Amino acid sequence: MSKSAIPITVLTGFLGSGKTTVLRYLAELGVLNRTLVLVNEFGEVGLDHELLAPIDDDTLVAVESGCICCTIRADLVQTLSEAPWRYARGGSRWFDRVIIETTGIADPAPILQTILGDEKVSQQYALASVVTAVDAINGVQTLDRHFEAVKQVAVADRILLTKVDLLDATNPELDEMLQRLAPSAPVSRIIDGAASADWFFSNGVYSVDGKTTDVETWLAGELAASAVNDGRHGHAHDLNRHGQIEASCITFEQPVDAVLFESCLTMLMEFRGADLLRVKGIINVAGMDRPIVIHGVQHVFHPPEILERWPSEDRRTKIVIIARDLSKEDIQGCFAGLGLEAS
Repeated sequence: MSKSAIPITVLTGFLGSGKTTVLRYLAELGVLNRTLVLVNEFGEVGLDHELLAPIDDDTLVAVESGCICCTIRADLVQTLSEAPWRYARGGSRWFDRVIIETTGIADPAPILQTILGDEKVSQQYALASVVTAVDAINGVQTLDRHFEAVKQVAVADRILLTKVDLLDATNPELDEMLQRLAPSAPVSRIIDGAASADWFFSNGVYSVDGKTTDVETWLAGELAASAVNDGRHGHAHDLNRHGQIEASCITFEQPVDAVLFESCLTMLMEFRGADLLRVKGIINVAGMDRPIVIHGVQHVFHPPEILERWPSEDRRTKIVIIARDLSKEDIQGCFAGLGLEAS
């Protein structure tokens, strides 16, 4: 890596694997002061940029994703190319490195190939490393059911195994899968996003050496595809849908009753838990001045977190549910059945 190149760390991992929690932890440590963070979320409405409260507003940039099948090539090239002057402070570039947090459902290969192969990007940046978060609880099932998750692990330089505190013991089946998919990637077992900053960042340059032969094939395929498509979509698409997976944002204008809201989430978890790939929300609970943040993946919901303050002037309850074969109308109907009418 040349001394003038700005290093990029790509943080990837499937839905609910804990990527945002890792970023929040690093921000609270104070190690992201000179780091530009680009967040790409699945669906038209994202919440991660609101939930990353410790990161300054001009440090965090939400990158529009376009459709998942086309990924974010054009948007990423434009954002990175313009970043040094668009996000300048006092007329000067203030950041020394970049973190790109990918959407959990994304194929990482097009993003990596864009950084490696696009001339506009490679003139200013260098791909330093890929860090992949893996959910210790749901990892085996996710890798079995979602090829995107397999690719996210295979391209990794380092793996963060998250939520290990929720297991009574290690999972040999998951360990074997990670070793097979990413034989050269060391694994760090973490709790509550507590990744070591020195371990997270790399001063090297990304390489396919030590990775399976599939990785080089995927990157070469993306290079050929980008040359043919030249960034053009050529088809209609739904920003909130990827195959059977749909992102739904449910909004409530008025403060919600905590008991009724929890009852509806419990009902969804009991009857459709396996299909709830990601649930996250910021909740305005009746009788409370501060917002509550909720996170869940499949049958596991984490204890709610009370924020010190609202991240913006918007006081509405917003919950994003990414699920398989579960429509927005069905979710709204579940809440309505308990007397909670979404807007």
